[in-house]
Amino acid sequence: MLLAVLALLALTGCARVQVALAVQPDDTVDGTIVVATPAGAPDGRGPQLAVPADLTDEVELSPYDQDGFVGTRAAFENLTFAQVSQLNLLGGNASGRANLELHRVGERIAVQGRADLTTMPVDRADVRLAMSFPGEVVESDGETDGGTVTWEFVPGEVSQINASVISTDPNAPSILGWSLLLAGLVVVAAGAAVLLARRDRNPPIRR
Repeated sequence: MLLAVLALLALTGCARVQVALAVQPDDTVDGTIVVATPAGAPDGRGPQLAVPADLTDEVELSPYDQDGFVGTRAAFENLTFAQVSQLNLLGGNASGRANLELHRVGERIAVQGRADLTTMPVDRADVRLAMSFPGEVVESDGETDGGTVTWEFVPGEVSQINASVISTDPNAPSILGWSLLLAGLVVVAAGAAVLLARRDRNPPIRR
């Protein structure tokens, strides 16, 4: 996923990667990605990202220049889990070194991935991922604070990314919907019973 930018770091010597994702109750994802190097690099612009062709209308790229770092900022809203996975391509040919996948299984959202920073210089490190969820985080290998999990990655190591979140399936029938349906059936059944009872008490007169 977006963590393919970590692989880009390993190849370019980038010093800052900050990924922030917010999973929404409807199973869409909003987020930002910052990839930057210290200002003063030969090209003067820092690392550049390219959006996959299928997502050019959904992801906005802009220059990043803050705290002495320059590079690229990507921002997006309402991406599906599958579209988030497509952002693996942000890292170009390096994308195989890192990935992140989100899946829904019933009432749970599962997060799985890895970041291979074995080729990144160990003296360059500001690499982190923060994800917030609309539910209870029941398991993770990051730092959990309420509904937010943060992973800080160490250059020179391979890190795993795992989390499990209890979150209501937006596509599941609601309790209210089932209750209204049941109430409707009860009313219909009661009406039919009343009609039958009246017919039995007042049989038609035969001539």
